[in-house]
Amino acid sequence: MPAPGVCMNIVNARHMKDGQGTRDNPERFLNQDFEQLKQYCLFKRLRYIDDMFPPDRRSIGEGILSPSDLKQVVWLRPAKIVPNPYFEVDGISRFDFGQGMVGNCWFLASIGALTFQTDILQQVVPLDQKFDENYCGLFHFRFWRFGSWVDVVIDDKLPTVDGRLIFVRSKNPAEFWPALLEKAYAKVCGSYADMSAGTPAEALTDFTGGVHMCIDLTNPPPDLWELMFRAGKSKSLMGCGTPQGETSANTVLPNGLVQGHAYTVTGLKQMMSRGQLVNLVRLCNPWGRGEWKGDWSDGSPLWQTVSPEDREMCLAVADDGEFWMTLETFTKTFSDLDICCLCPDFIDGSSSCHWKTSFYEGRWVAGRTAGGCMNNLDSFWTNPQYRVRIEELLEECSEGHGEKNMLVSLMQKPDKRNRRLVKSLHIGLTVFEVNYKAQRGKFDASFFSKNNPVAQTKTYMNAREVMEFLLLKPGEYLIVPSTFSPNETASFILTILSKSETHVHENSGAHDHENEEAEEPMHIENGEDIEDKRMLFRQYCDKDEEVNAEQLQKLLNENFLKGDLQSRGFSTDACRSMVALMDTSSRPSGKLNVDEFVRLWNKIVTYKDIFFRIDVSQTGTLSLSELRNASIAAGKRISDNMLNLMALRYGASSGHMSLESFISLILRFDCMSAIYRQLSDGMNISLREPEWMYLTMYT
Repeated sequence: MPAPGVCMNIVNARHMKDGQGTRDNPERFLNQDFEQLKQYCLFKRLRYIDDMFPPDRRSIGEGILSPSDLKQVVWLRPAKIVPNPYFEVDGISRFDFGQGMVGNCWFLASIGALTFQTDILQQVVPLDQKFDENYCGLFHFRFWRFGSWVDVVIDDKLPTVDGRLIFVRSKNPAEFWPALLEKAYAKVCGSYADMSAGTPAEALTDFTGGVHMCIDLTNPPPDLWELMFRAGKSKSLMGCGTPQGETSANTVLPNGLVQGHAYTVTGLKQMMSRGQLVNLVRLCNPWGRGEWKGDWSDGSPLWQTVSPEDREMCLAVADDGEFWMTLETFTKTFSDLDICCLCPDFIDGSSSCHWKTSFYEGRWVAGRTAGGCMNNLDSFWTNPQYRVRIEELLEECSEGHGEKNMLVSLMQKPDKRNRRLVKSLHIGLTVFEVNYKAQRGKFDASFFSKNNPVAQTKTYMNAREVMEFLLLKPGEYLIVPSTFSPNETASFILTILSKSETHVHENSGAHDHENEEAEEPMHIENGEDIEDKRMLFRQYCDKDEEVNAEQLQKLLNENFLKGDLQSRGFSTDACRSMVALMDTSSRPSGKLNVDEFVRLWNKIVTYKDIFFRIDVSQTGTLSLSELRNASIAAGKRISDNMLNLMALRYGASSGHMSLESFISLILRFDCMSAIYRQLSDGMNISLREPEWMYLTMYT
């Protein structure tokens, strides 16, 4: 039986702290271990078949092949396609491959960029893979996926029709690295069909795990050439796209370019032509054919105006999909440029300054932590908040005075395996300067109504990632990631890169220990005499002057709630939990004595009063957006993650929480905190398996 998600969440967080998911120690995708599988196949003399991405129509997916074409597909290993297959032939090049029947030009354009950077290429494509004596039909590749590097295992069965590959294929029929790499990426996307349509930014980021910068070429920066030149020198990957036409079809224009198509930026060159400097950009079509026909194309007479040396170096007259054009033409004919690299040094050209990275995972949850943009001031404050303190700029980073010193990236993290099923929300960032150093917990609506942002996303975009380059002086700031509309649920990754020493923490009211900032609960006057409670207790107790869960249930429902019900009262299970949590005897009896009952009564009276003070709408329930205030009033400062978990466990599907559920929740939180304090050293807790089972099975 697999462990519950809350357990796996903790395990994954620990793995990340231990260095798993890094470039040097990637996670095993779908828990498949390449080395173990290889040794097993070699020992058993088997050819591997991947049951997690089986060679059948499920892995192809829907929509790219007709039913009749699907019936003709045969999955073959490379040795069944050609007599002597090779992983790669004469090295890896952008000219090795051409696009197949799936619309993944964005992915193949990114592969073209990848072939220029050997270090990055070898991280993604382990080049020690061969069809040799240790061949067992098993290959693996590595990608960065939403915060972690993963090692992806595949078998080498490839879809064919009449013995020919139907998706990406090498120009040399004996070379198979492009087809195997495409299959591995199809696996992480869900299927080959899930690779249809996208932008180079997605694959470029997944190849590097680095910094992505998108430049709108309809309004390019004045230093675009210098920026691209620095990016080229700093081992960046660059891709770009043409504007979409009236339809989604990849229509070839009279000038040779394809509408709605991704290209690779493969080179930059400045040369003299007729006495003037000309800035040229070299691009490559992932189709492996089809080129620009205008100025500086392969047949352009302008090549006769440059030196023989430049012409010899740059001009290659062949229909290989690669061509040159001027920077001015590039900005007029292409819509956007994506630059991706391991570090944003190329932005200002400072190689002596090392940017520092902070990385956080969070979640917007409808009704709780999804407040929408600032158009919704009454709920905006409920969004996750991150507090940032920026120190003085380091001396080696201060050369470019006035340059941007911080990059903030917000990436949506999908909750679905299949890429085509992921619904991208409109997301953005807002940054505020903070002068309230003594403030603890989340800033409420009053802060945002009185303070204007110092920086923000101009337009919320339904992109996988949005990012902002900022110039922030030393001081304290609050970063609020949000969706445009409130009550939209999604996970996200917030990445902060800074030239300065920067300290960041989630500003949710709690840190590693959810109750370390706990306060005294709101004081409630309780005029009931203790003796009155004892007398009430005696009306329901047994001959040993104790109550079990069923007796406690009857007592509370008849005397405590008194008509304040939005459900059927405390359930038997809730009362069993109360008995277990309040039972202080060294050998649990499953019953409460009179003193334990009085302590329980006092607690639930306090929690009931808090509930109705926070329930300003007087509905007899708490909206989940009010749950945090009620928890704080009860002396419990909780993080956004804990708030979401509480609401899932104790809230109703309607998005509201009853009085009985709130009391059960806070009582459990209070008692489990006390148990932790008793059994821990203040930082960690250590339990043997029998102790763990003894504790959890009763409480």
